[in-house]
Amino acid sequence: MSTPRLVKAPISLVLSEADVDKEAYEREYQKLSESDEDPISQWLKLAKARGDTRESDPILLELVVELHRKIDALEMFIKNEIPKRLSLTTKSEIDAIGFEYFELKDAILEPEKVYYGRIDMPVYPQHDVPIFFQAVDEKLVKILKMHERDEKEWGAYMTARERILIREAKERK
Repeated sequence: MSTPRLVKAPISLVLSEADVDKEAYEREYQKLSESDEDPISQWLKLAKARGDTRESDPILLELVVELHRKIDALEMFIKNEIPKRLSLTTKSEIDAIGFEYFELKDAILEPEKVYYGRIDMPVYPQHDVPIFFQAVDEKLVKILKMHERDEKEWGAYMTARERILIREAKERK
């Protein structure tokens, strides 16, 4: 296998071996695909499908929806409620990302093992990205399963990081 092209990107990750509780991890993976499907998001999707938002400014509408989510998050904080997530065994840092691969900062993986993890994506709106991946070696992993929306955000984030690094390299010259 040739070395995949990776771009430096500091991202946090929590992970566990998928064999520990594959069924529970799969359930959480499916649940997190709908994590942004809070009642306001579901309402907005239905309104868009019916064509009720044709005359609305899409950016303003998205900002109002995000404000509603922030109020919901504040309400959860005040009530001392936390989102229910499975406890994963290891915290790590991603050092570099590619379209189908990423590399961890530390060599903590067993080659060929499959892992489940949640990536703390630094995109707007911020959310956890559930992911299944397989270790190629102790640091390099191949992404096996990621939701379509998250794949798009991952690719856009990688492209943005690449642009930043190119700009920084030009400034150093």
